[in-house]
Amino acid sequence: MARRSRLLTLAAVLATLLGALGLAVLGQGKAEAHGVAMTPGSRTYLCQLDAITGTGALAPTNPACQNALNESGATALYNWFAVLDSNAGGRGAGYVPDGTLCSAGDRSPYDFSAYNAARSDWPKTHLTSGATMKVQYSNWAAHPGDFRVYLTKPGWSPTSELGWDDLQLIQTVTNPPQQGSAGSNGGHYYWDLALPSGRSGDAVLFIQWVRSDSQENFFSCSDIVFDGGKGEVTGIRGSGGTPEPTPTPTPTDPPHTGSCMAVYTVQNSWNGGFQGSVEVMNHGTEPRNGWAVRWTPGVGTRISSVWNGVLSTGSDGAVTVRNADHNRVIAADASVSFGFTATSTGNDYPVGTIGCVTP
Repeated sequence: MARRSRLLTLAAVLATLLGALGLAVLGQGKAEAHGVAMTPGSRTYLCQLDAITGTGALAPTNPACQNALNESGATALYNWFAVLDSNAGGRGAGYVPDGTLCSAGDRSPYDFSAYNAARSDWPKTHLTSGATMKVQYSNWAAHPGDFRVYLTKPGWSPTSELGWDDLQLIQTVTNPPQQGSAGSNGGHYYWDLALPSGRSGDAVLFIQWVRSDSQENFFSCSDIVFDGGKGEVTGIRGSGGTPEPTPTPTPTDPPHTGSCMAVYTVQNSWNGGFQGSVEVMNHGTEPRNGWAVRWTPGVGTRISSVWNGVLSTGSDGAVTVRNADHNRVIAADASVSFGFTATSTGNDYPVGTIGCVTP
């Protein structure tokens, strides 16, 4: 099947961990890691590929993705990489309840519960039983640990809830290699996976990433079908090709700086405007002295005020927010945040990638 270049763009915009803080002064906190499967694509990853538009709006074409957006909201979809439980500590069966594996047991700071829906129309990756494929797993924040790879047993139906008894462990990988910078478009871990032979029909590939430097774990559900495919993806906008996880950045994409990561949320909105915030994370092992974040606002959006940061606007319409004096330094494995208000015609999320740039 022909490759579709429009599938090359990863999530354009991200959501933050601080949605409940409102207009309060936003201070430092622990920076969490992030990642789900990109090949075969997890439900959250492929749904955001399906939904993202060039205006800063979301418009899924897949009915399962649209339902998930309606039920769990935009924050979860823009935070596609953060299906996490900060206290899982490697625990699975007996700790994560059946029917909630795709939402990290509903213990994530985001509402991923709709991505547990037992339905057969999630986006699918087409594979060949007995073949060897290369798994690619997002490294929005890179940490050591194990990747436990499970596959549903023969006879499992996509219209039944996913439980631990449905799964068999087929691989464990420790500290696989990485390609691309952490916190960048397309950055990922990768390894080879030998798929079981004698399989046909629908299945779910479930991966639990168990960090060795933290109790935090990540959970990823990828819908696949064994039908002789070679990684083609169907059920998303422009489907019929294989999404590539390592696109060439467009000139408007801000560069990323490895240990620095920025995530964006809409705190609340009203007719003609909204309030947002951005969390700037330091995933490095040393304090970060100075930071800056850049993004291109959605079509018809204009930033009107910023607090806990200093705003500048470029001739291309991109905005840059740099640190204020009081929050210049971000401790290791911590974060700071700034807030803003904006006028808007309804496109409240950025166009293109939001990311850290050189201060």
